[in-house]
Amino acid sequence: MNFKPIIALFLLVLMSFSSCKKDENEFVPAPPRDRTVQQAADKDSLMNYFATHYYNSSLFETPGNYSYEDIEIFEVDETGVPDGYTLLSEAAALETIIFDLNEVEYEYYILKLNLGGGAHPNFTDDVTINYEGMVLDGDVFDSTANPANLDLTEVIEGWRRILPDFGTAVNAIENPDGTVSYEDYGLGVMFIPSGLAYFNNPPIGINVYENLIFKFELYRAQENDHDFDLVPTHLEDLDGDKNIFSDDTDGDNVPDFFDPDDDGDGVGTRFEDLDNDGDPTNDDTDGDTIPNYLDRSTAISNQEES
Repeated sequence: MNFKPIIALFLLVLMSFSSCKKDENEFVPAPPRDRTVQQAADKDSLMNYFATHYYNSSLFETPGNYSYEDIEIFEVDETGVPDGYTLLSEAAALETIIFDLNEVEYEYYILKLNLGGGAHPNFTDDVTINYEGMVLDGDVFDSTANPANLDLTEVIEGWRRILPDFGTAVNAIENPDGTVSYEDYGLGVMFIPSGLAYFNNPPIGINVYENLIFKFELYRAQENDHDFDLVPTHLEDLDGDKNIFSDDTDGDNVPDFFDPDDDGDGVGTRFEDLDNDGDPTNDDTDGDTIPNYLDRSTAISNQEES
């Protein structure tokens, strides 16, 4: 079945909705600031937070299945930092990650309390997670009462960068009441600058240019193939920049991860798996190091013509 007309129709409908006259009461995002300048301001805010807040570090020195609710962060007062607690700025478990994105050097921070014993998710996977989100003044804006299933392609950039650093649970045990208990899962806290969160266009409850904190437990991960073309979504990131929306081999304005015919040669990607091993990425008929599904010059199908 050729999905491209369906996808084109979907995109056309989507554009028609977005082009409708805006309601007078509709939220209008604040003009975006210079991202390099904002990242510097975000870093200063987070550094100040780390220097003035501590957490209950001693609890996590003993192995156990701790919850994100067990993670306690307090602001330093005149009594100082109590025994058994550690200033975030001095925590060995706090890791700093620096990377370049769109010519901006971003810096984010992860408090790694348990790395998790299971497989690590890809940045485009579905994950099962419990979490609590708050801003720097401690106000909670979001949390889960039960494990939530999320597609990492639909969350903020910080999550896509951070969650793959953690492993999923080793075991999942179904309880008599129908709930599931997990063992040895990823547990931590992420501190995300606004540029890797909502920047100038946040949802209700979060201010513009707000740095965010998420406590989380990572349970499961499931590899995604959004267009069902047998190429996992994370492998559709051909340039390795972790932006799957920028990879469009045939230039049809449908990114490869949502395009069932990546090279636009009329043969669906899944049908260019000539050896039928479930992996089109290793089929290269003309030996030019470009797999058939990305090579318009090799429009060969594994389907017999009727």
